[in-house]
Amino acid sequence: METKVRVISGNEKTDNLIYEEAKEILEKGGLVAFPTETVYGLGGDALDKEASKKIYQAKGRPSDNPLIVHIADLDALYKLSVEVNDKALALAKKFWPGPMTMILKKSDIVPKETTGGLETVAIRMPSHKVANRLIKQSGVYIAAPSANTSGKPSPTKAEHVINDLSGKIDMIIQDDTVDIGLESSIIDLSEDVPTILRPGYITKKDFEEVLGEVRIDPAIVGELKPGVKPKAPGMKYKHYAPNAQITIVEGSIENVVDYINRKAKEDCGNGKKVAIMTTDETKDLYNDYHKYILGSRNDELSIAKNLYKVLRDFDKDGIEVVYSESFENVSAGQAIMNRLIKAAGHKVVTVD
Repeated sequence: METKVRVISGNEKTDNLIYEEAKEILEKGGLVAFPTETVYGLGGDALDKEASKKIYQAKGRPSDNPLIVHIADLDALYKLSVEVNDKALALAKKFWPGPMTMILKKSDIVPKETTGGLETVAIRMPSHKVANRLIKQSGVYIAAPSANTSGKPSPTKAEHVINDLSGKIDMIIQDDTVDIGLESSIIDLSEDVPTILRPGYITKKDFEEVLGEVRIDPAIVGELKPGVKPKAPGMKYKHYAPNAQITIVEGSIENVVDYINRKAKEDCGNGKKVAIMTTDETKDLYNDYHKYILGSRNDELSIAKNLYKVLRDFDKDGIEVVYSESFENVSAGQAIMNRLIKAAGHKVVTVD
C-alpha cells in the first residue's frame, strides 16, 4: 500500500482538497493519520467494524484494547451513548473541545470491534483545528488511537507516524502543531463514582472541581489484575516503550544521582550504550554519559511535551540501557509517571 503524505499549508484551496481526499478514504473504510492537540491519531470510521479491524491490524494492537471515538459536536454524544448523564454534560461544557475522554454506556450503533468488546464507549472532542475540521468535513465519527506501532512511543510529529505506519495506512495529514504531547485524560462515567483510568493534561483536581468525588483507578500506577478487561486504551499492555530497557530511580536527588552514576558506569564498563533521562535542574550532576534533557521540573508540561520524542530518540541513537529520574506524582507529573512506568515495564528502583 502507498501511504500518501499531505501537508497542511494554510492555503484554503489546497488544504480543502486534502480534507476532501481524506473524507473519501474514510467513507470507503480506509485509514487516515492526523494530528490532535495531544498526539497524532490513526483514524477510521468508528461505526464501520471493518475499519476498526484495520486500525488494530495496522498498529499490531490487541483487539481488546478499546479505541477512542472522536466527535465534533455534542449531538454525537446522544447518538453514541444511551446514558448521557448530568456529569457527562458538565464535563463536556467545561473541558470540550479538549484533551478529555469520557467513558459512557454505548448505543447499538457502535460496534464492539471499536469498543474492544465492551458495552461502554470512549468519546472525545479534540480541539486541534485539523482534527476538528477532519471530523466535520468527513461526516463520520472517527475512531482513533495513537498513530504508532502498538507498544511504541506515541507520535508527536508526522515523521514518527511515517516511520511506524508508512505502507500500512492510506494517508497521513501532516501538521506538526501537536502541543500537549501526552494522550487525553480518560474518566469513566459508567459507574456510580467517576474514575480516572488514564491521567493527562486534565487532572484529578480539575475533575473534582466539576464533579466532586473522583477516584483514580489503581491500575494507573500499577498493573491491571489478571482477567480484568481494560476499559481504556493502554491499561493492560506495555506501552510507549523504546527498545532500550528503562529503569526509573526514585528517592532524594542526591541518592538518585549517586545510584544512576554508579549503575551507568557499570553498564558502560560492560560495553552497553547508556543514556540518562534528566532535567534542566539536574543535568550537570551526572557524569559524561548520553544525557537527554526532558525539560524543567518547574514546568511539568515541558517534560510532558518532550517525553515521547526522547523515548523515540533512544532507538534512533542505538541506546541500550536508560536510567531515568522520577517525577512528582501530582498534576501533570502523574501523567508523566504513568507513561514512564509503562515504558519501563514497571521497573522502578527506590534509593531512599
